[in-house]
Amino acid sequence: MRFVPRFTDGQPFPEPLGKIVCVGRNYADHARELDNPVPSEPLLFIKPSTAAVPLEQPVDAPFSRGEVHYETELALLIGEELSHATADEAERGIVGIGLALDLTLRDVQSRLKEKGHPWEIAKAFDGACPISSFLPLSQAPNWSGLAFTLEVDGEPRQQGEGADMLFPVPTLVADMSRHFTLQPGDVVLTGTPAGVGPLERGAELRFTLTGGLEVATRVVE
Repeated sequence: MRFVPRFTDGQPFPEPLGKIVCVGRNYADHARELDNPVPSEPLLFIKPSTAAVPLEQPVDAPFSRGEVHYETELALLIGEELSHATADEAERGIVGIGLALDLTLRDVQSRLKEKGHPWEIAKAFDGACPISSFLPLSQAPNWSGLAFTLEVDGEPRQQGEGADMLFPVPTLVADMSRHFTLQPGDVVLTGTPAGVGPLERGAELRFTLTGGLEVATRVVE
């Protein structure tokens, strides 16, 4: 069954999830913690719809394939078709905000990067993108004022703020739309701040987002 985005009131979005368009290294501190250069333009990649699962359900990570890293990100639900959009048009096309995990097979990714190979299999596997319900948007929020957090077993691990993004939300979504037409039901992930690390079996995860979104879940043992 295809993943259908939902709002926090339980109402489903009228279209199933299409694709998940992601950006790498949108926070300078995260780029530096992995010894990667800070990009001068968005580094884009795509996860298929089969990567999506509800964030509210236990996270079933493929530990048999090596270290699985968590990367917490602000997620955007697209409500109208965007192609070669301006920043204003991109902003109007966002109908919901939530949180997501960009799960990454870090050992697999490192081996592929060393060989200069694409690393989709490290980020696009089934279940690689747990996505929360979305807070509905009647108008664009103060993007720079948005903040989100991740706690693991009660300890703060990640804290992100829109003000720290290298490419702010409207600019980022507009840039994406110049490469890939964004359609209703697509989800955009906006990058992860510093603090990424390996998931542990049985870990308790708690996420918060400005606006009242809170999600508690755990990693399958």
